[in-house]
Amino acid sequence: MTDHVHDASCAVAHGDAPAPRDEPKTLVAIFASPMSAQLLRYALDLGYQTVLVEPDPTKLGPTVEGVVATVDAAGLDHNTDVVVCDHHRGELGALLRDALAGQTRWIGLMGNPHHEGPHVKALRDLGVADDEIARVHRPIGLNIGSRTPAEIAVATLAGLIADRNARPGGFEF
Repeated sequence: MTDHVHDASCAVAHGDAPAPRDEPKTLVAIFASPMSAQLLRYALDLGYQTVLVEPDPTKLGPTVEGVVATVDAAGLDHNTDVVVCDHHRGELGALLRDALAGQTRWIGLMGNPHHEGPHVKALRDLGVADDEIARVHRPIGLNIGSRTPAEIAVATLAGLIADRNARPGGFEF
């Protein structure tokens, strides 16, 4: 049996050292959906402050908290990650345009990477420049074969953690 070598991450995992304190970080999910509910739930455990942007109050359940109607009200800053959780909504272009205009660390949109996303036309129709449109990541998350809202949320958050730590994700270290 070999001696167990402790490093800082191992010590944190075993409870032998406190977790490092990161800068405050915020996760903004745009549009209420089963995936956004899972995403915001898991993000809390990862130390994010969470905000849901939902312009249509009829899409909300009775117990949803932390909801704002506009991206401007979400309080974007350089530590904010924005995830658009529905690419079929009519408000997509305007909300993405507003997110691109704000200070954000990262913006991503769910969707199939095998064809152009509907956000491209929606943003162009609003006069958003192509270099700004290119800031929208698509697809989002790590490629783990996600199929359920919870799996998509886990893959998305893992991708955000990898990106924040300048890592490729996956099993290569």
